[in-house]
Amino acid sequence: APADLKMFPSFLARIAAAGGTPTYARPMCVGEVRPTGQHELEKDIANLRAAMERHGAGRGFMNAASPGVISLFLQNDHYPSRDAYLAALADAMRDEYRRIVAAGLDLQLDCPDLALSRHMLFTDLSDAEFVKLAASHVEALNHALDGIPQERIRIHICWGNYEGPHVCDIAMDRVFPLLMQARARYLLFETANPRHGHEWTVFRDRRREIPDDRILVPGVLDTTSNFVEHPDLVAQRLERFTGIVGRDRVMAGSDCGFGTFAGFGAVDPEIAWAKLATLAEGARRVP
Repeated sequence: APADLKMFPSFLARIAAAGGTPTYARPMCVGEVRPTGQHELEKDIANLRAAMERHGAGRGFMNAASPGVISLFLQNDHYPSRDAYLAALADAMRDEYRRIVAAGLDLQLDCPDLALSRHMLFTDLSDAEFVKLAASHVEALNHALDGIPQERIRIHICWGNYEGPHVCDIAMDRVFPLLMQARARYLLFETANPRHGHEWTVFRDRRREIPDDRILVPGVLDTTSNFVEHPDLVAQRLERFTGIVGRDRVMAGSDCGFGTFAGFGAVDPEIAWAKLATLAEGARRVP
């Protein structure tokens, strides 16, 4: 369990009983990492393309796991080092990334390893040591993305999509350079929840470090709460960022997804749709 939940054992026990944290032993790497076929991926792509056509959507994206997040949840017991494991994962994932883009979809890399893993796996490191380690994750990711047009790539960073104290989260200011180093046009990050809502100021204060071709996708919906944000609040949150990089370089997003864990979701599906509706309305209200 993440370090912040361990600090509050009664709360951890409660959400574990509700299915909010896994109590099983995860699989781990015990042999060479290599692709075994892309049948399941092709099914996912076909389903998404069919849904887009049915609803008249001209553009869509598909999520994929980054090498770093795979290494976070599926530990290594085969390769001689973390770097060797990351390199093998990057090589193995290259084909999946390319197939998604070749299908006409944008590619979103989910990278909670660049923040969540600080208080989940690397609790014994200092922040500086963690940032150095996480930089190797970005390097492996960029290697896997080599040759894919940057304008087709999104990267999502988060501190864990769960309701909890989050008192052990590493600050955005520490991981900001990692986000900027990734070979992605669209940068997705949390700003709606109470622990990270104040960190829009990091982007304001470090404006000169944001590459001119990056599009910011701040989370303006909290994905762990059934509160439906008011459209005016969504607009206000977006305006913080349009004031930094301009209206054309900001896209409305959510802090994370609404279906992170199989069989468990903090937000009721009907309320999730209501939140997305208020997201669209709030974006329309941005001057």
